[in-house]
Amino acid sequence: MEYANLNVDEIRQRLEEIEQSKSELQRALTTRRQEAKQGVVQQIRDLISQNGYEVDEIVPLIMPRRRRGAAAAPRATPSGRDYTRYVDPENSENVYVRGVLPGWMKQKMQEQGYDASVKADRESFKANYLQVLEA
Repeated sequence: MEYANLNVDEIRQRLEEIEQSKSELQRALTTRRQEAKQGVVQQIRDLISQNGYEVDEIVPLIMPRRRRGAAAAPRATPSGRDYTRYVDPENSENVYVRGVLPGWMKQKMQEQGYDASVKADRESFKANYLQVLEA
């Protein structure tokens, strides 16, 4: 099909038809996949019963087991990393670790003439004004 000869309305109409066809195809694909899954499930059940087993005996052997122990052990920090902690020398309750700047820090930066939206200013402020809190 030659699209160069179509006007704007005809192109829009074609796009709408294509979108509708795409939606119908997506629904058909979803339906076919569900049907195929059911077929596979039936094949697996038949195979299990042909070998003289019950489904309940075999499924736990196929499913991944939940790990306990090392994965469940608590860590110092959620990600296992130690981040630098900065404390306000004027108020030890004001602590900054990482992420979004707290209001107190933005205010102090503005008072000191730093721009909180500029990374170089943030780094300079942390180096020159805040104290590193030892873990």
